Amino acid sequence: MLTAVTGINWGDEGKGRVIDLLAENADVVARYQGGDNAGHTVVTEQGKFILNLLPSGILHPEVTCVLGAGMVIDLDHLSREIDAIEERGVKVDPENLKLSDKATISMPWHKVQDGLEEDRLAQKGRAFGSTRRGIAYAYSDKYRKKTLRLGDLLHLDEERVQNRLHVILESKNLELAGCYHQEPMSYDALLEWCRMQAGQFAPFICDAGAFLQQAHDSGKRIVLEAQLGAMRDIDYGIFPFTSSSNTLAAYAPLGAGIPNCRLDHVVGVLKAYSTCVGAGPFAAENAMGEAWNEQLRKAGGEYGAATGRPRRVGPFDCVASRYGLSCQGADKIALTKLDVLSSMKEIPVITGYKLDGVEVPRFDPLSDLDRVQPVVTLLPGWNKDISGCKSWDELPTAAKQYVEFLEKQLGHEIQFVSTGAEREKFVLKGEWL
Repeated sequence: MLTAVTGINWGDEGKGRVIDLLAENADVVARYQGGDNAGHTVVTEQGKFILNLLPSGILHPEVTCVLGAGMVIDLDHLSREIDAIEERGVKVDPENLKLSDKATISMPWHKVQDGLEEDRLAQKGRAFGSTRRGIAYAYSDKYRKKTLRLGDLLHLDEERVQNRLHVILESKNLELAGCYHQEPMSYDALLEWCRMQAGQFAPFICDAGAFLQQAHDSGKRIVLEAQLGAMRDIDYGIFPFTSSSNTLAAYAPLGAGIPNCRLDHVVGVLKAYSTCVGAGPFAAENAMGEAWNEQLRKAGGEYGAATGRPRRVGPFDCVASRYGLSCQGADKIALTKLDVLSSMKEIPVITGYKLDGVEVPRFDPLSDLDRVQPVVTLLPGWNKDISGCKSWDELPTAAKQYVEFLEKQLGHEIQFVSTGAEREKFVLKGEWL
């Protein structure tokens, strides 16, 4: 069975929480896009883990994890991430972690370029809110055919690879020196860096697509893990305030390495309220005022898993969520962090947008989203701790009514509701996987 777990909104919906649960019965968990510019937070009996590149399945010793062909991989960051979780007793070796030979390497200069350009834009008040992790530049060079793939590290002594390194470095030095007045990088230093990475990661690099194909054909349970959400998709998100990859479920088999396979299920993950990291239009933060937002931010611990930046927050946005749901085509929906709302006497929900006093008929990522005014409906709160609830029937009436209101607004059943950060804190409503 092939299942993709995707974000319906801006990212940070709690996908790691859902993937960790599905990984209990999975054979393989594979990331299919993005880099280390976002993170998945998982809470286990060993504590809290923040994973930027490693799939959430790495916390399950019987699961094989894959970094797929659609990713851009900062190998220095991956090395640190592996060291950090190994220190906490999590095994990582070529048996349970496989790196696609087709994945793109995030080269040392990509972070440099990202930071320099963001600084230049910030001086003019035009910064994109980049994480400065070099993701956009790695993807840009991928499509310009001016970077390396992981498989190239296995052939560094071959003339064809060394010639490509010369061509890539010459081009990059022209950019950095001509545009940003940086000192040129040397070929010898670049080759040495590549050899160092090959020395560590060569045993992990393989034809991950062939591995996934064999697993799929033999009936293994495979979970494909997305980073970020529909609003950050490069094609269908709020351009240009997007990531640089395709975050949608339709891309999952392609980015994982099995483009000929079809998904059996798409799990769309929603948070019980709205959050956003980075720049760009975000109508939800204008619904209730900053004092209410700060209270919610503190209650939910809303700070970026990869960056530590305070997340922008607001009420659940039904308008944006309907659009994200249509993009992802989810047949299952998980709602996370319902427990964060437990102390509120009234809970606002965004049920519409108005622009210049006129109702906006639908969410359009290319429209004037900076100017829309959210239409808010207030629902009664339940003012009760729900973390101990073990079934849907045990939830307070107002909590169930809140979920049912969202279902009606979305036109879709919600099957999974998390009631706390820990693995066991959830209830099921309807048929789950």
